[in-house]
Amino acid sequence: MNLTGMPELSSIRPIPVQDRWCVHAYYTISPYAPDGSGLLLLAGGDLDNGLGEVLVVSSDGEVVDRFGQTALHAGFFHTGLWQSWSPDGRFVYYQSGTLNQPLIVRRELKTGEERILEGDMEGVPPRGEPIISGLMGMLYAAGYGTGVYEPALSPVPFQRRGEHGLFRFSFDPDRASLVMSTDDILKKHPRLDRLMHSELELRQKLGDEEGLTLMCYCVRWNADSSRFLFYFGNHCVDAGREEPRLAYVFTSDQDMRDVHLALDLSYDRSGVHWSWHPDGEHLIGYGQDPDDRAKLCVAQVRYDGSGYRKISKHNSGGHPSISPTDYNLLVTDTGGIPGEVVFIDLQTDTVMKSLFLPRTLGESEISGRNPHRVCHHPVFSRDGSRVLVNTLPGRLAVVDEIDVARLLG
Repeated sequence: MNLTGMPELSSIRPIPVQDRWCVHAYYTISPYAPDGSGLLLLAGGDLDNGLGEVLVVSSDGEVVDRFGQTALHAGFFHTGLWQSWSPDGRFVYYQSGTLNQPLIVRRELKTGEERILEGDMEGVPPRGEPIISGLMGMLYAAGYGTGVYEPALSPVPFQRRGEHGLFRFSFDPDRASLVMSTDDILKKHPRLDRLMHSELELRQKLGDEEGLTLMCYCVRWNADSSRFLFYFGNHCVDAGREEPRLAYVFTSDQDMRDVHLALDLSYDRSGVHWSWHPDGEHLIGYGQDPDDRAKLCVAQVRYDGSGYRKISKHNSGGHPSISPTDYNLLVTDTGGIPGEVVFIDLQTDTVMKSLFLPRTLGESEISGRNPHRVCHHPVFSRDGSRVLVNTLPGRLAVVDEIDVARLLG
């Protein structure tokens, strides 16, 4: 482990779990229990037996509960089981099943009682149900985890656009419904003409039964659950299909009555990893630098697509988020070997601290989602005092906790 400066050593606390390859869910979902107890939600992989599970870990690093055993798949090595707390800490939600036959499980921690729905999720809204999600198995079938187009693995055939899109899931009573189809979005898309032209070109190359692998994915909620964003497109499809890069970021209210195209990152436009500013009104992520469109920067835009502006020159394309208690403090990562976690003062656009942390096995990186690499995915605790990151110091991935105040002095 190579760190810049000396205070960093005392500010980082590894949280290893014996015989488990561990990650937190994602940089947009706080793994810390909402009751302030310090409990953490992690996913642990048993590599020898090919099984994953949810782990509840105490503030001292002790595993106090474990459940949800399921077979490992490519998605596990990126986002675990999307394990998430209910707002009151009574329940834990997690993914089960397989990528093409996904299940959502809600477990009551006190009793161990579980309820199961057929469906998929990328975390639970901060204020709880209903869950809104696309079908992540479609993204992986398009080539996201492996770079290989495998349409037979998709939960719904790509071209049956009236049968996939955004689904709503809730328990008590159990309900699952498609509330906005991919076809619905496509018909109302402000760039429809260009998309249909691209589809025609693709069919001329691949055949009349083919088409763009359009889908809805990457649902992310703002802090009060009043709005969510989602991606529409296929920007991770198998390159061998020679499809254009398509990545449109839409926002919507919970009832899907107020839908906006916030960002167009398609064709020759670049950008990645957009999520919510803690103010709940804006999105932040990496997009084209308005001063030099050949470069990326950390940018901000209002949920309706207005007011796009650069907030930092940092251009790694990593996973940026802003402290929930200090809007001038941003944390992001850079990838690379070793990986880097960077704290930036947005007032001055200067790097306050930079930590170099291991994220690959060896001196080269195996592409795709696999146990030989992690993304750091830095995520703030709910009070902004800590940041949790994934690391890979050896065969087993370990989550590290960073004390923000101690690090930044």
